Amino acid sequence: MSNIKLEKWYRSFLPPRMTSSNTRQAFIYTYKTTIFGFAVNITEAEKDYVMKNNGVLKVYKDSLLPLLTTHTPDFLGLRLREGSWKKTGMGEGVIIGVFDTGIDFTHTSFDDDGMQEPPTKWRGSCKSSLMKCNKKLIGGSSFIRGQKSAPPTDDSGHGTHTASTAAGGFVDGASVFGNGNGTAAGMAPRAHLAIYKVCSDKGCRVSDILAGMEAAIADGVDIMSMSLGGPAKPFYNDIIATASFSAMRKGIFVSLAAGNSGPSSSTLSNEAPWVLTVGASTIDRQMEALVKLGDGDLFVGESAYQPHNLDPLELVYPQTSGQNYCFFLKDVAGKIVACEHTTSSDIIGRFVKDAGASGLILLGQEDSGHITFADPNVLPVSYVDFPDATVIRQYINSSNSPTASIIFNGTSLGKTQAPVVAFFSSRGPSTASPGILKPDIIGPGVNVIAAWPFMEGQDANNDKHRTFNCLSGTSMSTPHLSGIAALIKGTHPDWSSAAIKSAIMTTAYVVDNQKKAILDERYNIAGHFAVGAGHVSPSEAIDPGLIYDIDDAQYISYLCGLGYTDVQVEIIANQKDACKGSKITEAELNYPSVAVRASAGKLVVNRTVTNVGEANSSYTVEIDMPREVMTSVSPTKLEFTKMKEKKTFSLSLSWDISKTNHAEGSFKWVSEKHVVRSPIAIF
Repeated sequence: MSNIKLEKWYRSFLPPRMTSSNTRQAFIYTYKTTIFGFAVNITEAEKDYVMKNNGVLKVYKDSLLPLLTTHTPDFLGLRLREGSWKKTGMGEGVIIGVFDTGIDFTHTSFDDDGMQEPPTKWRGSCKSSLMKCNKKLIGGSSFIRGQKSAPPTDDSGHGTHTASTAAGGFVDGASVFGNGNGTAAGMAPRAHLAIYKVCSDKGCRVSDILAGMEAAIADGVDIMSMSLGGPAKPFYNDIIATASFSAMRKGIFVSLAAGNSGPSSSTLSNEAPWVLTVGASTIDRQMEALVKLGDGDLFVGESAYQPHNLDPLELVYPQTSGQNYCFFLKDVAGKIVACEHTTSSDIIGRFVKDAGASGLILLGQEDSGHITFADPNVLPVSYVDFPDATVIRQYINSSNSPTASIIFNGTSLGKTQAPVVAFFSSRGPSTASPGILKPDIIGPGVNVIAAWPFMEGQDANNDKHRTFNCLSGTSMSTPHLSGIAALIKGTHPDWSSAAIKSAIMTTAYVVDNQKKAILDERYNIAGHFAVGAGHVSPSEAIDPGLIYDIDDAQYISYLCGLGYTDVQVEIIANQKDACKGSKITEAELNYPSVAVRASAGKLVVNRTVTNVGEANSSYTVEIDMPREVMTSVSPTKLEFTKMKEKKTFSLSLSWDISKTNHAEGSFKWVSEKHVVRSPIAIF
């Protein structure tokens, strides 16, 4: 059906009293790839009319979703002349679609030096004459309330930062105010970028996101990188999950942020099993800003802006009845102010500077634990973690004349325990589908340095086209995984989205740089609902040995097994009477991880693996589960004689429900070359 006929058909669902001129103004988008439907401005009464049409499955109210480096490639083992970058061609020929606030297309990170022409399958373009495309930036469109003719200019910086993290080119001497100095590069520095501006600094409208995804599928992207998300909901009510299902069917890998609502449990966004749900963790870099108190105590905080040391000055802590009075400062000229970090550090810094203070100590909150931020600021600042902040508060309250100095110590590498799960990184279990272990993976998302379109504060004399900034969030970890997925896609172009996700998950590591279990923000061992399968390991993910693949039919059987009706499954999969066929439980989905309610008492499931390693290979199972959970795998050995050969095994778990309400462990298939690990969570 042509676009004109399709739109005419869509208009037939609207009330007769809406004239053709009215509907032209009311129509925002029409969709035919991600979903069959349209976005339109109508009243509640008109909505009721539309819902009564036999051809209408669902009416969604448009909503606004929130937007959720120099050292991270090295931290992840990506090096220029060796390892994964050398093996994969650095993502050459792969197209990453970034759905965000747009891009600064003049930034050096998006130069096309050394880039090849885009692949012949590419059907997109730069829609605005005001945007200059090249062999790196091969497409750009804006979908802000239907304004397709506008250039995808980045007015907030978020999109430029995420795009360069995924696939920015090499930029020597990148830093933030001279800190974190090194060569900046995205995870897939030779991949192409297509930009879909679907967000403003206020957030992202679902109708705009859907229009961007519709265009990206038609354009021919390989990866969708989406640093956004909203509250979890059933998948038939989640338009992003529905559109992602359509993308997955087209062979497009979708990487989505887990959300920034941690550390509480069940706070995830983007829980569908056909997308990669990405949590955030730290790296081993610190931009040290030391705080020395008048009593001699010394604390290591962080700050990217390190202008000059502050000699001992009077230290003030403006507060009354627990309220933060750093926005109503008096008599602080020439002093260091200690403020609770209860809102944006930049906002606090501007208030403190405007009041005449010489420096600022940002006091970490209880939820943030040991996590510190290095956000650039407008005056000398040190961000200290919650345990250190507690001592500083006690010192101020017990001293008649408290003083402090701030000593800037530059950038250190390898001194801190990493990775540590960020406090803000949203946690499982999933609410939409508790039997699917989420998040899937964690990656770098704290103090990530990447491209920035603006000159900040004291950086104003630098070259605007070479500016970088330090940001934190699952928005930052998501493009890391998008870029890594591009490396895998470039190496294995015939792999499905499920295969790529399996490779990422089963090769993840679960110990930190001190060979100890990965910790959370409180320095407790991080559970599976914080780390998922673990921390991404690109070099291993390129060559996983075995993969767990899932086809469309199994996803549909899984949706039916959730208890969804035929209509609800049709909304997602565009398939009528889907649940007349087989149904499977969540645990039976051929997922690379296992999650089950403790109240079940037992679980027996089959899994099928496909050999993508050596043709002749042998794998033996190893089980790591608490003693109270009886665990077995049959067979215990898998023998392969050719590539793409499939083998099925059975996993059996049993436990006493009166004694066990939570248990975590894993099983792994081990060969001479590969370790294929799957986490197990009983909750």
